[in-house]
Order: sequence, then structure tokens, then C-alpha cells
Amino acid sequence: MKTNMGVIAGVRVSHDHATLDDIESARLGSDADAVTALLDEPGIREAFVVQTCHRVEAYVVADDESTGDRALAAVFEDSPVVGMNHEASLRHLLRVAAGLESVVVGEDQIMGQLRDAFEAARGADAIGTVLREAVTKALHVGERARNETSINEGVVSLGSAATRLADRETGLDGASALVVGAGEMGALAAKAFDASDAENLVVANRTVTHAEWVLEELETASAAVSLDALSEHVASADVVVTATGSDDPVVTKKTVQGAGETFLVDLGQPRDVAPAATAVEGVSVRDLDDIEAVTDATRDRRADAAREVERIVTEEFERLLAQYKRKRADEVIATMYESAERLKARELDTAFSKLESEGELSESQRESVEALADSLVSQILAAPTRSLRDAAEEDDWQTIATALELFDPDLDGSSPLVDADPSAWAAAESEDD
Repeated sequence: MKTNMGVIAGVRVSHDHATLDDIESARLGSDADAVTALLDEPGIREAFVVQTCHRVEAYVVADDESTGDRALAAVFEDSPVVGMNHEASLRHLLRVAAGLESVVVGEDQIMGQLRDAFEAARGADAIGTVLREAVTKALHVGERARNETSINEGVVSLGSAATRLADRETGLDGASALVVGAGEMGALAAKAFDASDAENLVVANRTVTHAEWVLEELETASAAVSLDALSEHVASADVVVTATGSDDPVVTKKTVQGAGETFLVDLGQPRDVAPAATAVEGVSVRDLDDIEAVTDATRDRRADAAREVERIVTEEFERLLAQYKRKRADEVIATMYESAERLKARELDTAFSKLESEGELSESQRESVEALADSLVSQILAAPTRSLRDAAEEDDWQTIATALELFDPDLDGSSPLVDADPSAWAAAESEDD
């Protein structure tokens, strides 16, 4: 007997309600480690976790929402999470991919981060039908948002927002710039410096060849160096943007001692700049919270595009719900056909026994009888099939439960398909959303 598809429960710790310290403390190691921890909880079938500078979000699939909620609470017990039911989780995931939930509205990096998180979850065998369709739909929404609207015009990354903040507060005309980290964020910051009035640029990274790759497409006078020489290059830099994936600060008090007037923007999560560094005279440090001052103007300019993206999100959200409902109906329809096939097989055996008692049947005669039986089953079930799909679209789960009992009376209403009422999915989103 088939079981129900399951429902999604989700939680998030993100910049809209939590501090950087909250987000940092909520992190669960790697994305693969995070989904593995969730799969270890009783009753969890699927899991997906995305962790970025400004958010830690987790989604699980279980037979019912309460099981998912319990698993998420066990893993995120000390974090200030916002809980999301099935529909709220789906809508929020689509909004995240569209860039509507980002500090920099419409930023592009979230698409790559979602893809990486999806691959990590797949690698941990944490993705099944429900989350595969949800994440696939989210990525589709993200692509539509950027292809069909101007949501990602202007400041489109934290890297470019960091250089904009530096230009606003200390000026970049003729400045010496240093980027620490050669990952995606560091590369975007380097490109933003390249497009500014900075005079020269240094990219420092643990692996120098990676830093050299970042410089290949830049026109500004630049150099790639090792992190071993970080103190020397911080001392000669006017502006520093840090964006590493290090678990520990790479810029310490000792690193900036004697550096003089230096403006640092820390994009690391966890933080790249040790708190003690801010006590050094002449050193100014800004972090991800300060980036919001730069992105507010971008948010205002993108308001019209955001409204259009909201329309896309709503449109695709309704399609996704309908898609899930069709699949739920298909489970019931499959049960109906299985019941009919069992009845057909039993009646064919009876018919063949009676016919063969009067003389042996040829192969063509047997095929004709079987074809007749197949045709009758298909014709009889065609109308109920359409009705069940319509019932699912209209959240008429009582009709579906009744159909199960009619076509498989032995269930006695105990099937998970009857017990798991997907109408709960239609519950209103929480006030927090």
C-alpha cells in the first residue's frame, strides 16, 4: 500500500529578525552535516538546509507537520527560529530564490548558494520527491525573476555593497584596496573594486593560485598574495574587504597593529575580523549589519521590480501547490487501480477456469478476454480518475477518503492516505511571515 507524500515543516534564522550572532550560533557545520543531523531525527524522510551570511534555514519532510516540528526543534533548540508550516515554507523558499528575502534585494549569489545546498543534500541522500520539486521550483522562480524583471539591476551583491559602503564612508578615489578571500564573495568584491576609482588591488588567499584566477578578468593594477603576508598588505591598504570561509578570525588585533587609518568591511560568516581589532587606533570595522544602510536605497529603487517578482512568486506558488495536489490524487488513483487490477485478475482466473472446463482456449482467445477486461477497467475508472483529480485541486479530501474506502473496503479508514489530510496545508501562514 502506498503511503502519503508527506508535508514540509521549516524554520529560519535570518537577518529580518535575528542578529549576526544569532545566525552564527544557529549554523550546523556544513550543509551536508546539517541535513544528516535532521535525517537522524525520528520520522524525517527528507531534509534541505541552506546556510549563508544572512540566514540559516532548514526544511524537512515527514508524515505530518508535528513530527517535522519536533525534529526541527530538537536540532535548533537554542536558536531564535521562525517556524513555517507547509505552505509558508514553500512560499518563503520561492521568495528566497527570487531575491526578495535578501539584504541586497535581487542579489544573484543566492541562486548559487541554493544549488550548492541542494547538491549537498542530494549527496547526503536527503532529497526525495517533495523537496526536489520544491527546490526545483524555487530555482525556476529565481531565474524568472532575474530574466523577466529588473530586480537584479544596480547593487546586486554583498561584495558590491561593501565597496559602495567603503566609497561612501572613506572614498575610493586613488585608494589601495585589499580583498581577503578568493571565493565567490571575494571575487565579487574584487570586481566591484575594479569598477571603482581604486588605484590598485591586492587579493589575499590561502591558495594563491585561486587569488590569481580572480585577477584574470580585472583591469586595475593588482596582485595575488598569500594569507601569510596579510599583516604587511593590511598595513598598506586603505580599504579592506574580508570574505573568507574560515571558522576563526583571519584579521586579528595583531594583524592591524600599526596599520594606521584602515577601513575594513567584514563579510565573513563566521566573522573574519576579531572584535579586538576594532580597539586599534585608526581602524574602522563595518560588518553585515552595516551593509543594510547601503542596500536600503537599492531596495527603494527596486520596489517596482519587487512587486512584479511577487506576482511571479504567487503564480508559481499556486502551480506548485496544484502540482503537489495532483501527485497526492495520483497516489489515491494508483490505489484505486491496484484494487481494480486485483479484482480483474481474480475474475479472469475464474472466467478462464470455467471456459477451459469446456475446452482448451487458444492464446488469441485468452488475449481477447484479457483485452476486454483491461478495456472495461479503463472505461469504468476514467470518470472516477478525473473526479479524484478535480477533488484534489479543490481540497475535497473527504471525497478522496470515501473513494479509498469504496475501492478498498479492507482499509477501514486506516490508510495513511486517509489519515494525512492535506487540507492542513491550506492553513494560513503565521503572523511572523
